[in-house]
Amino acid sequence: MDAPPSTIPTLRLAADADGLARAAALIGAGHLVAVPTETVYGLGADATDPEAVAAIYAAKGRPRFNPLIAHVATIEAAQAEGVFDAFAKKLAAAFWPGPLTLVVPAVPGGSVCDLARAGLDSVALRVPAHATARALLERVGRPVAAPSANRSGRVSPTSVDHVLTDLGGRMAAVLDGGECPVGVESSVVACLGGLPRLLRPGGVTREALTEVLGFAPEAAGDPGSRPVGPGLLASHYAPRAGVRLDATRIEPGEAVLLLGAFRPAGLEHAATVESLSESGDPAEAATRLFGALRRLDASGAPTIAVVPVPEEGLGEAINDRLRRAAAPR
Repeated sequence: MDAPPSTIPTLRLAADADGLARAAALIGAGHLVAVPTETVYGLGADATDPEAVAAIYAAKGRPRFNPLIAHVATIEAAQAEGVFDAFAKKLAAAFWPGPLTLVVPAVPGGSVCDLARAGLDSVALRVPAHATARALLERVGRPVAAPSANRSGRVSPTSVDHVLTDLGGRMAAVLDGGECPVGVESSVVACLGGLPRLLRPGGVTREALTEVLGFAPEAAGDPGSRPVGPGLLASHYAPRAGVRLDATRIEPGEAVLLLGAFRPAGLEHAATVESLSESGDPAEAATRLFGALRRLDASGAPTIAVVPVPEEGLGEAINDRLRRAAAPR
């Protein structure tokens, strides 16, 4: 694990022409810049520069065996870095730009450095839909590695304030693009020969992937000690408080995360309560998930109790993040 980097002033840049130009120049010079996407904020650096990528791992405290997503502005730029089979081409045409990451074989001689790929023969690629992210990528003109802009394993950031709370002083700048509209990370699909595998549910639902492919993608299976894609570690997205899932009764002093109309027994004894969506809307719940976890964690309650969340649609991605948050640390 890298030693913590020294504290540096972190600029807060507006998402205008001047801010984009400055952010692009900083990334081009090897510095770290937090970037908004439609999913969460990413900690961006030049994916072709091993020293810049090493700075990402150091700032986040992220294990170097955990590969990073390389973000590019176009499908053509992605195909210059990875080998796309028929399945990957179909998924890219359907969901890019958007919240989908494809893990594909790396092109021999591709520009994404070995460290960003964690030494693997594959590369994780995404074309984001967020207008600010796309504009920045066009200015940078090369792949940008951008894992979530938070300390490794902690709750992902969906606002500039979240980013600065976790990484202020560990990056050169943050580009202010407002709140992230999707609110959970991209879905990660591996197209590495054979049938596609859904490594991580996210902003593109399993149902949507199935509709495009004509069949349901295979389950990821156990990633083991060396994951082939980002965001696959068993313990991830975790607040400092413990997380208790499928809660139907609340213990005194617990913080509570609600969804829809269901009210667990003992709710009156909760230390604090947040609702992901009063109507039970999974899209609204996904947008609010990480912010709600951060607010509940800030209450100081030792445990966050989460009511049952249906698995349908974006509920699968929400439950995936919650299970990883609740996993043994």
